[in-house]
Amino acid sequence: MADEKDIVRNVVEVLHDGHKGFMDLSEHIKDPQVKTFIMKESQTRAEYASELETAAGLKREEKGTATGAMHRAWGDIKGKLGGGDHTLLETAEQGEDAAKEAYEKALKENVVTGNVRQILQKQQIHILRSHDQVKAFRDRRAA
Repeated sequence: MADEKDIVRNVVEVLHDGHKGFMDLSEHIKDPQVKTFIMKESQTRAEYASELETAAGLKREEKGTATGAMHRAWGDIKGKLGGGDHTLLETAEQGEDAAKEAYEKALKENVVTGNVRQILQKQQIHILRSHDQVKAFRDRRAA
């Protein structure tokens, strides 16, 4: 059975993936409104990771997951091959799905308690809204 630190570490890794992924996507997004949103979300993911690391007493690390690295590489290829904002936002939404899932899994665990649980719950609200915003941006750019 995983302890609280292991569970939080998994969420933090996904947040690092999101931070790096949004940063990479911001280099290719053309729409200024979307670019601003993506850059802000990149920073938010870094802040959330730091907040959780502190609350759970984790050593600061800025590594993500292998899956996240492959996902970012694929998004970068799409951007370099001229994938439009719609295609890039599809990639962002997939990353947001991973973040939603990480929070859901963490909050299902009874070993996550107190301040750490409260932080996860607060952050999850933002993650869900961010996912919906990415999806709305994507849908507006549907071909």
